[in-house]
Parts: sequence; C-alpha cells; structure tokens
Amino acid sequence: MDNDDLVLSTPSNFPAFPYNPPYSIQIDLMRHVYTSIEKRQVTIVESPTGTGKTLSLLCSSLSWLVDEKDRARKGQLLQQSLSISSAPSWVATQTLDIRKRELDAEDEEYEERLAKARKTEAHFRMLARARVTKKQRVTVNLAQGHVDEDAYLPDEDCEDSQDNFSPAVRALMAKSEMDKTKKHDPASQEDEPSCTKIYYASRTHSQLTQVLPELAKLKFKHLALGGAVPDESTTENMSRADRHACQKKRTLGDVNDDKCEVDQRQWRTVSLGSRKQLCINEAARSRLGDIDEKCRELLEGKQHQRCQYLPPVGDDTRMLDLRDQILASPKDIEDLATAGKNTQTCPYYGSRRAIPQAELITLPYNLLLQKTAREALGIDLANQVVIIDEAHNLIPTLLSLSSVRLTSNILSTSLKQVSVYYHKFRNRLSAMHALHLKRLLNFLDAFQRVAMDWMTKKSSAKSKWEDTEVMTVPDFIHRLGRKVEGINLLEIESYLKRSKIARKISRYAVDVSEGEKPGRHSSGVATPPLHTIEALMLGLAGASEDGRLIFSAVGDTVEVKYQLLNPSALFRDVVEMARSVVLAGGTMSPISAVVSELFAYLPLNRLSTFSCGHIIPASNVQTLLLTKGPSGLDLEFKFAQQSNRQVVSELGQIVLNFCNVVPGGIVVFFPSYVSLNYAREAWSQIGLLDKFSVFSEPQESSGVEMILREYAIAAKAHTPLDKKTGAVLFAVVGAKLSEGLNFSDDLARAVVVIGLPFANKNSPELQERMRYANQTESRSGVKRHAGGKDAGTEMYENMCMNAVNQSIGRAIRHRGDWASLVLIDRRFSSPAIRGKLPQWLRDDVAVCETFGQAMKHLGNFYREKKQRTVC
Repeated sequence: MDNDDLVLSTPSNFPAFPYNPPYSIQIDLMRHVYTSIEKRQVTIVESPTGTGKTLSLLCSSLSWLVDEKDRARKGQLLQQSLSISSAPSWVATQTLDIRKRELDAEDEEYEERLAKARKTEAHFRMLARARVTKKQRVTVNLAQGHVDEDAYLPDEDCEDSQDNFSPAVRALMAKSEMDKTKKHDPASQEDEPSCTKIYYASRTHSQLTQVLPELAKLKFKHLALGGAVPDESTTENMSRADRHACQKKRTLGDVNDDKCEVDQRQWRTVSLGSRKQLCINEAARSRLGDIDEKCRELLEGKQHQRCQYLPPVGDDTRMLDLRDQILASPKDIEDLATAGKNTQTCPYYGSRRAIPQAELITLPYNLLLQKTAREALGIDLANQVVIIDEAHNLIPTLLSLSSVRLTSNILSTSLKQVSVYYHKFRNRLSAMHALHLKRLLNFLDAFQRVAMDWMTKKSSAKSKWEDTEVMTVPDFIHRLGRKVEGINLLEIESYLKRSKIARKISRYAVDVSEGEKPGRHSSGVATPPLHTIEALMLGLAGASEDGRLIFSAVGDTVEVKYQLLNPSALFRDVVEMARSVVLAGGTMSPISAVVSELFAYLPLNRLSTFSCGHIIPASNVQTLLLTKGPSGLDLEFKFAQQSNRQVVSELGQIVLNFCNVVPGGIVVFFPSYVSLNYAREAWSQIGLLDKFSVFSEPQESSGVEMILREYAIAAKAHTPLDKKTGAVLFAVVGAKLSEGLNFSDDLARAVVVIGLPFANKNSPELQERMRYANQTESRSGVKRHAGGKDAGTEMYENMCMNAVNQSIGRAIRHRGDWASLVLIDRRFSSPAIRGKLPQWLRDDVAVCETFGQAMKHLGNFYREKKQRTVC
C-alpha cells in the first residue's frame, strides 16, 4: 500500500520552532513549504534576509519528515492489519502488538548504536586533546618506483558487454562488475538500509556552515532510548557547530532561556565535500597535481601503496565506526576532518558511507546538480526532498556546470597523448579497446583540423573575419567530416568513463615526455587533458539543439567553448527524480524568470511560488527612484553616458549631498569596474574624493577583507574623520560585494545603485541565449500581449534586475535595521522595471522627479530615525 494514501494535513503551528511566537510570515513560509513537499511540488520561495529563512526551511521540512516517518509506520501496521483481516480479532491484535514492539526495538537498537558512537567519539576527542600532535612526516612515495608496463594497459574488466550476449547475460555481467567495484570501494553501500531524507544545498561551504547552528536551535523531541537519560558525554561530544549554537546568547527577547537541551533530537546529518576539503593524507595533499587522481591511485592500492587511512579490503570495522560517529551528531566539514584524524580513517569515504542512513544531507550545488557527481557519491534522489538555498545563483551555476572550455593546446596535447599510447600498445590491446581508441583518434584529428582551418581563415581574412564564430552542434559535426559523423560520441564518452583509460594514457605520455624510463611514474599527477575532451563529447552527444560551440581567437591559439543554452536540461533530472524541490532565496525576483527558464515544461499543479514580506516595519526602509540630478540633468546611465564627464560630475555631486545627510556608511554600486574606476578618477581630479572617506572594491579577492575592515571602522565612527563627511564604499553589481555579505546597521544606512547593469549584448553567448529563448517561445505557441517584449528581451531584463535586487539586499539584515535604497536612473521608474523589484518594497517606491524631492525624503527619514534613537 502506498503510504501517500495517508495524506498529511498541513499543521497550523510548528512546536519545534525555537522562537515563540514565530513571526506570521515565518508561519506562512513554513506552512507553504510543508504543503509543497506533501503535494510533491516544485516551489520557489522568496524570503528576505533577516526573516529567518534557513530556520524556517529546516523546521518545516524536518517537521514533514517526522510526520512522514510516522505515516510510514502507520502504513506498515495498516498493511499488516489487512494481511490478517480474516484472522480472529485476538490474533490480529496480538500480531499488531508484536509488530509494533519489533519496530520500537529496531529504533531503540539504532539509537543505542548512535549513543555508543557518541561515547566513542568523546573518548577519541579526549585522547586527541591529551596527546601532542606531530605533523605527519611526508615520506610516502606516491606512485613512484618501478612499475611494469602492463600497469599502463586498460583493465580487462571494462570490456564491452554489449556484443553477442543476451540481455540476461549482460545483466549478470553488469552485476558481477558492480560486485567487483564494491569490493574496492570503501564507500560501498551494499545492503545499507536507507530512509527518506532532506538534501540541503547551497552555493558554497561557507554558506552551508550557517545551517548546522540553525539546526541545533530546533526543538524536536529526543528519540528516547527506553527511559534512558542522555549522559554527560553527549554534551562533551558535541561538534563545533552544536556547541556554538548552545553557547551563543539569544538576542531576541522572546526566547525563554539560553540552555542547550541535550535531550533534543539529534538529526542524523552528513556534510558532503570534495577530496580537497576532506583528505587527511598529508603525503597526498603535499604533492603537486590533482588530488582526485592521487586519491584514486592510492585507492587502487597497486604496488602495495594503498592509502593508510583506508581500511584493508574486506575489513569494514573502522569505516562503519566512523560512519556511526558521523551520524551520531551533526558535523560540518571541519568537524568531519577532525573526526577522521581522530579515528585515523578517511572522512571523505566515511561521509559517503553515511549517506543511506542520513536524514539531512548538506552539500554544495555542484555535488547535487551534476549527475556524475551524484553517481560518484552514491546519491539517489528518488522520492527525496531537495532544498536549494541561495537559489538566485542556480541558473548561472547550471549554465557554468554545463559549459566546457578548451584550447587548441589541450586539443593537440590530447591528440599527441592518445597517438603515442595507441602506437605503443596497439598490438597488446583487445579489439574493443583498439576500436574505441582508433575512433577517439579520428575524432581528435578531425577536431584539430577544424580548429586549424578556422584559425587559417581568420588570419587570411584579417579584419573581414570576426574573432568569434558560433556553430550549432550538427554544423560542427558536419565539419568534422564523414569519418566522424558516423561515430557514436556518447559510446566513446561512456568507454572513457568506464575504462578510466584517460589517466593511464596521460600518465604514460607524461612519463615518456619527461624522459623517464617507462614504468617509473612521474611525481606529479595532473588532471588528464582527455577529461576535458570527455566532458565536451558528453555535451555534444546530449543536447544537439540546445548546445552551441563558440570558436574564439586568443592570440595565436583557438579557444573553443561549448555552451548549453537551456539551463533546465541539467536540472530536469533532479526535478523528475525528487519528491519535491524547494528553491529558496532572499531575493528570487523576478520569479517569472526562474519559472520560464527552468520549469516551462511543468504542469501548473506541480509548481507553486511564495514571496513573503519583510519582518521590519514599513517605516524602517524607504526606496527612492532618482530621475534628475542637482542641475536638473536627466539621469540615464547607459554605457555611453558612463564615461560622459558632465554626467559623472553630476553623479559626484549627488553622492556628496547624500553624505551630508546619511549617518553611517553608504554603499554605492556601479554597473562595472570600468565605470567605477572612471568615476573615481574623474572625481579625484576635481577634488571631490577629498570630502569623504572612500573605499573601493578590489578586483582581486585577496584585498576584500582588508577593505571591508577599514570601511567598517570609518562607517561606525560617529564623529567625522579628517573633516570628511562620511564613509562611502564603491562596489560593483554582480561582483564580490554584491552578495553574501552583511552590511547591517551603520555599515549601510543607504544603498545606492547607479544605472541598470545590463550585460554586454555583444557577447556571443548572450546573443545565442536570447535567440534560443525567442525560438523556444515561438515553438511553444504562446502569444505575447500587444506591446509585450519577446522572450529574449525579457530574459535580458531579468538578468539585470536579478543583479540589482541582490545588491539591494545587502541592507536591512535584521528586524531593527533601517536604511534608504536609492536607485539612480530614470529607467527604474518604468512599470516593467519597477515590477521586477522585490515584492516587499515594490509597493512603497517614491519616484523623485527632482533632486530636491529626493533630499527632502532622505532628510525626513534620517531625522525621524535620529529622534526615535534619542527617545
């Protein structure tokens, strides 16, 4: 019987929420997410920063998970009841009681196992504190020493099983291959019981570190072990994230106490990361080259060089102990690495081993969105819940993950490596290996010829030939010639992936090129260039209509970029497999852009949206659209006007006037680094910058922290510094300071956005995306209303306004915060553009037809705030 026959009703309140009572918008958000998960919907949620978005997402999804587990149990008992419906009533009652006790015993046994793991982890922590940790001596000789040439040959266990075998035999061979792989894979999850889980993804690990402290605040009831009371080691064993949440004082008055209750439910949580983040083998980390490749070499364990942190094949005790410790208490990436060091067991494979029994899994975008990454980690999204936070980055991330960039140098290196390898070993290769490598050689040779011909035509045509050319996939395949047109690229890509021969080809070629004796591996393990070719082949074979190849001249070389134009193609697998997908962000507006680009194929009953207001009073924020400068000049900062001296000078006077009335700091966002640098230079020449403290966003990430620290000191100084009127931070829309940073309170009493930061319309990639959007709209048969913009133009505007909305979101970070938002450009006043502002401020926008009106609004706003502060 399907458990969904027992429909869950949406709760009216959420007792696990830590702050009582929650804000009404938090209740609305949690009810919406709970309902969407239950109805198997895809939902887009917009909840401004400071509204408790992460806490609300966790509380609602985990509340559903608790109810889902209860429903599953009821479903089992109901099915048991139906199976014995013909038995006497006393027999049926006793049978059900027995089954209930069995289920309770299973839960208690599992909880006892995790409680034991907590004690073990506490013991390891105590030992780690007591001993003096010495730096691991890097003496392991990775992949060096004599190796027979046979080591370069492909493994025979990847032979093609498609020829001359029945489906039954092929299935048996596939199972045998899987069993063989599991014997060597320390993260093998064979026979592991699995459960319904929440996958919580965000863009970076730094964003994910904020999840576990929020999780620790939730007040879910502890799954008691009979009547057992948690022991002292429970608190001692808490991970850094848990202890931080317990020790941190509540800042809101509606929290009754500051005590961390150790009897609260410990969710089985796993944080997934890459080998680079979790590897604890100092010998492997210290070597040059790709750590993934080094790990795979050590995993194979050939020539007795298996990694010391991996248990021997067939001995799972250490890995299972680490798995239980991971599940026993929530750990972030740093906690995982520490647990691995304490147990002398690899945390990368330990975290993978914990996936089936985990209830909450946190992971970065790329591990969730890429099918190859999911397969490598053993992630099965079937009937699971996926939450993607900071989802305003989702579309750019999908496009980035599906793009492949290679140069003519990578192409020629790949061709040379495969050629050297093929001619050396062709007499020792099986027919299947020789056939696939010969096809690969033909593809690479034809590809290089096309690239060279393109460069020759460009050079001979000089100015008549553009530096870029866009090709469709069928056009490119046709240019490769008849010999390649008949090749199944997906079959070759599958062969490269299955055989892992790219590493052996690269390793042999590097050894030969370095003049080493074949059979002695070089010290560095670089990423094989064939991996780039493999990714390109997958793209070419998978999306012929949605993909484009862009040839560009970069000096004397050719750069080829494969770009998928349809971001939904990569995401569709996730949507179709998962039970429910929640896209959440502080600023998702315009939501219509997300729907049109990612979910145009979904039926209306499977899609829902939610956009809540802000928790701050309406009087704490004012939004002004400034259309004219102090001299009455129309303000329109199109690209040409960004270097107009008169316009830039007018802008300088505006900023100076703002500094005279705005207390604290002002963050000014420019459309680009070019416009920022031009304005700064122009204002410096007329002495304007001498009148206020100016800080500029650096183009290098290394300088950001120092600039922010210096700006914070100046912004928080309530007395003028060096007779200057205020602190101003110049930043760029869409750059490093426009998202993910907290400019609360005096750090941003005003946020100013100059102009509409439209992307470069001459970009070949953007032109193709706009053209593709129009073609898709035309094929759909949907008619635009009179005077409406085409789909490409809408997408172009949406990209711009999404970036503007992210910049606006840097201010107003908590309930007591207040600030002015000033948008400088008359185009902001058009209904189409205003309609794409966030919903929480869209209805309270003041259009200032004169500069005097804007100054009056600002003066009144800050005067009222000053009076309230004094009171």
